[in-house]
Amino acid sequence: MTGEDVFDVVVIGAGPVGEIAAARVVRGGLTAAVVEERLAGGECAYYACVPSKALLRPMELAAEVDRVPGLELRGPIDAPAVLARRDKTVSHLDDRGQVGWIEDLPATFVRGRGRLAGPLRVEVTAPDGTRSLRARHAVVIATGSDPLIPDVPGLSAARPWTNREATSVQQVPKRLAVIGGGPVACEMSQALHSLGAHETTMLVRGDRPLGRTEPFAGELLTASLLESGIDVRLGRSVTEVRRPVPDGPVTVHTDDGASVEADEVLVATGRRPATHAIGLDTIGLATDGPIQVDASMRVAGVPWLYAAGDVNGRSLLTHMGKYQARVCGDVIAARAAGAPDDRPGLRDTADDRGAPQVIFTDPQICAVGRTEARARADGFVVRAVEYDIGAVEGAYLRGEGYTGRAKMVVDEDRRVLLGVTFAGPGVVDLLHGATIAVAGEVPLDRLWHAVPAFPTVSEIWLRLLEEYGL
Repeated sequence: MTGEDVFDVVVIGAGPVGEIAAARVVRGGLTAAVVEERLAGGECAYYACVPSKALLRPMELAAEVDRVPGLELRGPIDAPAVLARRDKTVSHLDDRGQVGWIEDLPATFVRGRGRLAGPLRVEVTAPDGTRSLRARHAVVIATGSDPLIPDVPGLSAARPWTNREATSVQQVPKRLAVIGGGPVACEMSQALHSLGAHETTMLVRGDRPLGRTEPFAGELLTASLLESGIDVRLGRSVTEVRRPVPDGPVTVHTDDGASVEADEVLVATGRRPATHAIGLDTIGLATDGPIQVDASMRVAGVPWLYAAGDVNGRSLLTHMGKYQARVCGDVIAARAAGAPDDRPGLRDTADDRGAPQVIFTDPQICAVGRTEARARADGFVVRAVEYDIGAVEGAYLRGEGYTGRAKMVVDEDRRVLLGVTFAGPGVVDLLHGATIAVAGEVPLDRLWHAVPAFPTVSEIWLRLLEEYGL
């Protein structure tokens, strides 16, 4: 391939963020090319959100059955059947459907490794040659993030799993060591344990998993992990990893002198923006760390360049990346047309108030906005109230021994919610109501008149507001 192809917008990255950015600029009347070296659809569709939830759903249902008298499982979870359904949810790692979706926008899909080659130019390297693309108006960087492997002696040489290997597993190991205590570590520990990794050990550096959530969330989850038979070791750092035989067992040594022997080791200690080797140096930008952007996703000092999703470091969540892509694409279309670019919806405000997040463990953990500690650190005058979700009639009806907790963090000066956290079985469906209340800054006196239906778990809202004093 030779020559230069010209489009209004060139998007580097065809994950959910890149796809949505392209869709929005096309909707705004512009032409677009989308460049992707790997699978169109991105990490979320094939190695993260989608397959992990397919692996977790049977565990969730099994736990629900266990809590309801009169129901019982007739045997262990059928791991091969679960893995087969997981394969179906990720289209057997075939991205033809996603490529077709992009082309139907319509946008031009370009397979290859894209990198900036100067202002408004992208060079695409593919097995059959190099293709040069030029953008009339904007280039969008939507390359996402990559798993982070800590610099621990022997760890890289031991060929550790990341989320990619864990969610695409074909043979569940009997012994699994998990390094980390964040969402991926917690979700994959429970999922793989339920599918046959009966000796699962979690090595958590902090005093609880999910250290960025309210303390009770990590505490409730720890109790559930331990009850299921997962060995949770808190306050432990990994000092060395050894795997003398490539396909043999792996030994993980910790700072207390102990060790864990496993068939596989999963590293889930975070992610880093995928900014390496995408040509940022050709336009004078740093090649490591997140790309700094403003609320319209425009890169500081480069008026034609935008970055959305994990790559800008604002919020490493798929739904937030897609939200940023909607903002980004609409802003680009408005600016290209000479239209006002400050209309409602053309600036990212959700990241400032706090992104909603769900950890699909048992119990489920979901939260939006600030924790109490974060709100106080940010200078708000705060009052927080908590309530036992299990004391709500609707929760009791979901099953025996329902255990959960809820918390709301209130800005006392304005009497609006700064954050809400739920932990318990099936609480995920409570989250969007909390997101509306936080993002919309709904006054508590008005929220009091949003009456929850009886008998549902949503009556937790009534109990929290009563606890507050309304």
